[in-house]
Amino acid sequence: MILKNALEQLSQRSKMINAAAIISNDGLIKAELLSADIEPNRFGAMCASLLSLAKRVTQEASCGELKLVLLEGTLGTMIVIQISQKGVLAVAAKPEAQMGRLFIEVRETAQKIAPHL
Repeated sequence: MILKNALEQLSQRSKMINAAAIISNDGLIKAELLSADIEPNRFGAMCASLLSLAKRVTQEASCGELKLVLLEGTLGTMIVIQISQKGVLAVAAKPEAQMGRLFIEVRETAQKIAPHL
């Protein structure tokens, strides 16, 4: 309930968010606000795979520990941010979203969620 509430609060603060999910490192959805056209289990598995690959690339390039992955598509932007060693927060936003504000909102939400994973 705490995790779902955190996602709902994030969505209320930023009306540019299309989807949000808290996902364990092994791809299990802990909480989500996804549209009906997004299949939660597949979304979780893909986010976990993306994060795993990004961590390896970051290490290979000697960039330190991975903080977040940013994906930009023609119809929007997605941020996948490490919450703790136990999971990630994935957020999809509309293309007109202000990225600076979105980064702040997503990071603050990740910090709130971390103790509850």
